[in-house]
Amino acid sequence: MAESYIQSLFAERLGGEKFGKDTKIYKFEKIKRAKRAAKEKNPDVELIDLGVGEPDEMAFPEVINIMKEECAKPENRGYADNGIQEFKDAASKYMERIYGVSVDPVNEVLHSIGSKPALAMFPAIYINPGDVTLMTVPGYPIIATHTKWYGGEVYNLPLKEVNGFLPDLDSIPNDIRKRAKLLYLNYPNNPTGAVATEEFYRKVVKLAKENNIIVVQDAAYASLNYNEKSLSFLSIPGAKDVGVEVHSLSKAFNMTGWRLAFVTGNPLIVSGFGFVKDNYDSGQFISIQKAGIHALEHPEITDAICEKYKRRLKMMVEILNSVGFNAKMPGGSFYLYVRSPKGIKGGRRFELAEDFSEYFITEKSISTVPWDDVGHYIRLSATFIANGEKEEKRVMEEVRRRLSEMKLEF
Repeated sequence: MAESYIQSLFAERLGGEKFGKDTKIYKFEKIKRAKRAAKEKNPDVELIDLGVGEPDEMAFPEVINIMKEECAKPENRGYADNGIQEFKDAASKYMERIYGVSVDPVNEVLHSIGSKPALAMFPAIYINPGDVTLMTVPGYPIIATHTKWYGGEVYNLPLKEVNGFLPDLDSIPNDIRKRAKLLYLNYPNNPTGAVATEEFYRKVVKLAKENNIIVVQDAAYASLNYNEKSLSFLSIPGAKDVGVEVHSLSKAFNMTGWRLAFVTGNPLIVSGFGFVKDNYDSGQFISIQKAGIHALEHPEITDAICEKYKRRLKMMVEILNSVGFNAKMPGGSFYLYVRSPKGIKGGRRFELAEDFSEYFITEKSISTVPWDDVGHYIRLSATFIANGEKEEKRVMEEVRRRLSEMKLEF
């Protein structure tokens, strides 16, 4: 059968006429396939998913009830465009209450249909061919992908354990600094769980001002903090002159599928975001925004979620270390990021974290996410399925048992 003419019309940024023909299998697709294979091989063995990157529970009942009530109101049926003012007001008050940051609810806040679309839009606002986005790796690649689609270049800043998983800003070459327009940060960090410091953020502000760079701080995990009070980039003097922060209700309020976030900070950047966004979507369902208002007004919901993750992470650290890992409590997020084993004593060797992760799911029915970008690490999440503390302990003891059987070498 002759190939359709449609095959030749795909944009070059998607691979052109080769679109869909790439035989490379990407990491998360490999993980999905490995899960299916593990279930087929061991149908009677419980599959424990420590790789999932979203909350394991629903939004709190009171948030759901608000949504139900608002869905029945005819005034909520229409387009939301760039968001209702009530949500912007709630976001402004939330920033003040949780982070001590003052933002104008009219000019310095806009909602988004989740943080992922917001991140995708920033290159549309600023990137021309030849411009550079500074991107931390490992990490969430959305801004990098869209930078390339607009003809820009991506300069990777490796997150190394020796630097506390903070990028070395001094290592950026002068020619890259001159062409850089965007700097993407994500703290608390996915996948490392590291948190930023005030000193680091001050260096970021200095770098941005001296080189005319816009900072986009992805704060999806900002309120999941286990050390001290949560830190906002915008709390640093001068930060609002150079950047914005993207806050999400997904992790903080168990509202992943609700798709609700907000961009806040520099009013000109927010205005640019609003202009592009207005040409992409017509806003999130108003009833969802109103449920989000209730969530933002009740941060004690996040406190309860944090306590659960903290409890689980402590168990995970203890169990991993009991079999040879060098795990430490993260500063934030719900992830543990640990060096991958080198092999099994007297047996198989693992050249990559991906090798271990695939073996772990296939042989022991435990799923993790490998990262081989900067060293060889695996990411484990505290969002595994377990209903209550008794069930959490049972699942974790099962993880301990299966790990102990492997006789890992580090």
